[in-house]
Amino acid sequence: MERQAIEALADAIAGPDLGAAFARAVRLIGGLAGRVIVTGMGKSGLVGRKIAATLTSTGTPSLFLHPGEASHGDLGMITPDDGVLAISWSGETTELSDIVAYCRRFGVPLIVVTSRANSTAARAADVCLTMPQVVEACPYQLAPTASTTVQVVLGDALAIALLEQRGFSASDFHLFHPGGQLGAQLTTVEQLMGRDEEVPAVGHAATLMDATIEMSRKRYGSTAVVDRHGNLVGAFTDGDLRRSFASSSLEDGVAEHMSSQPLAVPPTTLISDALRIMNDNAVSVLFVCAERRLVGVVHLHDVLRAGIA
Repeated sequence: MERQAIEALADAIAGPDLGAAFARAVRLIGGLAGRVIVTGMGKSGLVGRKIAATLTSTGTPSLFLHPGEASHGDLGMITPDDGVLAISWSGETTELSDIVAYCRRFGVPLIVVTSRANSTAARAADVCLTMPQVVEACPYQLAPTASTTVQVVLGDALAIALLEQRGFSASDFHLFHPGGQLGAQLTTVEQLMGRDEEVPAVGHAATLMDATIEMSRKRYGSTAVVDRHGNLVGAFTDGDLRRSFASSSLEDGVAEHMSSQPLAVPPTTLISDALRIMNDNAVSVLFVCAERRLVGVVHLHDVLRAGIA
């Protein structure tokens, strides 16, 4: 029944009525100078808390206002720059009446999510998002189940539409999600890479001995080879060194044994992408270049320590 409710919502939002109202709601919220004040009572209130949290984390400042607390002083949380998103399946939730009246008195934009277009709250709204009639999964049609499911889905749709309208990027998302594995996945290579004296590097004219000493001094098991401008032109690894022992002297030039097409990524590369590149190419080290100039190095162990896997 909940799956059927979501399908009904998808059909409705693709239609002219709810689709047009949804677009108006996105434009209204997108044009606010302040926040989205989300409110609702009971299960709709719990859904409202989730919607407010999703809006806030995706670049639309929002907070949840409990209708009962609003009537006892918290209406002062609503500023003239804000807009209100009120959720009420019936549109007749008594506890919302003071918030609706406040919006009308002070000209605060009001968006109402309800299943009844002719309800009191719907008639007072600047934009009414009329939900399709759904059958609750509860056998007695009493416990909100399918109805709250479509409320959640509509809230997510609003948040993502606003995210896309604002051009909210993964790096913006990281600002609000610095913790946990999600934060790790949104970390960039620049935040973890070794730089300056930590970066193993030798000049293009260096010998195998020079490269071996540089690899031994640093912890990456390889060294970059750079030209006189600091541009990355090659990489020399422990494996290259072992292969060179078959026929070469340590006085040979490193350029004869290096890889002339080293793997490199820009500093803005997400650590999650860097890990994928390492796995795809069976390497444990990536050099970091701004344009062609060597600026850093990152090791697989750095990625793992960041908590991405």
